[in-house]
Amino acid sequence: MSESAKPHHPTPQGKGEKTHGSDFSYVGIDAILEQMRRKAMKQGFELNIMVVGQSGLGKSTLMNTLFKSKVSRKSVQPNPEERIPKTIEIKSISHDIEEKGVRMKLTVIDTPGFGDQINNENCWQPIMKFINDQYEAYLQEEININRKKRIPDSRVHCCIYFIPPTGHCLRPLDVEFMRRLSKVVNIVPVIAKADTLTLEERDYFKQTIREELRANGIDVYPQKEFDEDAEDRLINDKIREMIPFAVVGSDQEYQVNGKRILGRKTKWGTIEVENIAHCEFAYLRDLLIRTHMQNIKDITGSIHYETYRVRRLNESNDAK
Repeated sequence: MSESAKPHHPTPQGKGEKTHGSDFSYVGIDAILEQMRRKAMKQGFELNIMVVGQSGLGKSTLMNTLFKSKVSRKSVQPNPEERIPKTIEIKSISHDIEEKGVRMKLTVIDTPGFGDQINNENCWQPIMKFINDQYEAYLQEEININRKKRIPDSRVHCCIYFIPPTGHCLRPLDVEFMRRLSKVVNIVPVIAKADTLTLEERDYFKQTIREELRANGIDVYPQKEFDEDAEDRLINDKIREMIPFAVVGSDQEYQVNGKRILGRKTKWGTIEVENIAHCEFAYLRDLLIRTHMQNIKDITGSIHYETYRVRRLNESNDAK
């Protein structure tokens, strides 16, 4: 067979990979990004979100709105006669969500009973214990001699804390909870049912809350000390200026100017949940899902869990 007649066998090319045959200096280091993407797509992602706040603040509705699915505990296990528990009951429910080929296991951790008692002293303790129990479970898996190839991650990555829309200031309960829990988990505070406030009341309330957080040394997410560089700081400073997010949740669809929207209908008009002129839900969604999800998980692993791990291992050494 002549040289020109030999069959041509092309080199296998990965999906989405580019050829650089004409570039003599090309090595191919950038292909690692595509390899990482393919591996991540196969494994899928995990996100564990805790919601904390007294009953009636729309926690379940907001979670359903965030993920445009019935992901809240009340949606999956409806109980019309549910009574306020006498003590805090921590309940979690997991879902497998897929969007454009990307799979995610979402776990929503609910805390019914928080802030609903006459005496709410120390009501943060069961929540603190739950968060630490998840760190302990991860630590025990990690120190096993024959540990799993992929350790199940039940650690709480983010806690959304719902502040009642009083328009005045934080309650002692809010301050105590966030002061203690911000040391062990990423807290994102939100003003619930913000459509009950005027724009002026909302801005005043947000400013008051930011001042109270600073005065009490409460560092909510994104924490300034964990900014990695100047670009990070610039982005996160804008988010910090908006904290707490004034949100409205709704899983009801309406038609407005020919478009399908999620919103709340009132006699004055429709409050569009994803319209930034109406509320700050879109900013919260972007932070949790579109821009900072991986960073939230990284801080959980490298800061909060690491702090717990070091403390526990030191205690074990001291006990010997």
